[in-house]
Amino acid sequence: MSDHRPSGRAANVMREVEIVMDVSKHAEGSCMAKFGDTHVLCTASVEERVPPWMRNSGRGWVTAEYGMLPRSTGSRMDREAAKGKQSGRTQEIQRLIARSMRAVVDLEALGERQIKIDCDVIQADGGTRTAAITGGYVALYRALQHLVKLRLCRELPLIDSVAAISCGVYNGVPVLDLDYAEDSTADTDANFVITGKGGIVEIQGTAEKDPFTEEQFNELFSLAKKGCSELAVIQKLALDLD
Repeated sequence: MSDHRPSGRAANVMREVEIVMDVSKHAEGSCMAKFGDTHVLCTASVEERVPPWMRNSGRGWVTAEYGMLPRSTGSRMDREAAKGKQSGRTQEIQRLIARSMRAVVDLEALGERQIKIDCDVIQADGGTRTAAITGGYVALYRALQHLVKLRLCRELPLIDSVAAISCGVYNGVPVLDLDYAEDSTADTDANFVITGKGGIVEIQGTAEKDPFTEEQFNELFSLAKKGCSELAVIQKLALDLD
């Protein structure tokens, strides 16, 4: 335990992570990704068509949508549908989720079909995009298992797994997996998307106050690799893989 962080966690300790499988009756793949008090419903839906610009290409596609429920936060927010447009933040996050999924999918082996990943934040306490990516991969995997079971794919069209975690500099100390209390006041906030084999898909890092140093970045990266390695194990256990 540490008195440095509001949660009492040590700098290199994530929140309790739970992935609850098959929470949607209708989706080909689904799970609820819980990172402490951040809960994200992730579903994967298979469509036997691709976007018009991909027709007759022999390749499939993976895309994503992301949203936050009105009372996922401390005070109610309006639905973006009621506003008539998505925020820039929402568009950025759903593109990040989609890129992360496509980084580990063999699109040729998928065939001319599209998988849509929907990530809906039920409850937010920091790290919603990283929870969405981590859970989104599990939902995607389950949907691909469905395609293999129906013999629409000979084998899983995957080249790796993928997970994501946030890190940051809080009160001058690099820490793993920021909750909202830390994220809202952090000196530096970063998100890392890393594959099961250690490949880097994306790194987002921002100095909220003073610029961070190369040494601090390296510490954050080490924490992220540790976190994503642990998440890969949790993903395998949720999917009941050896």
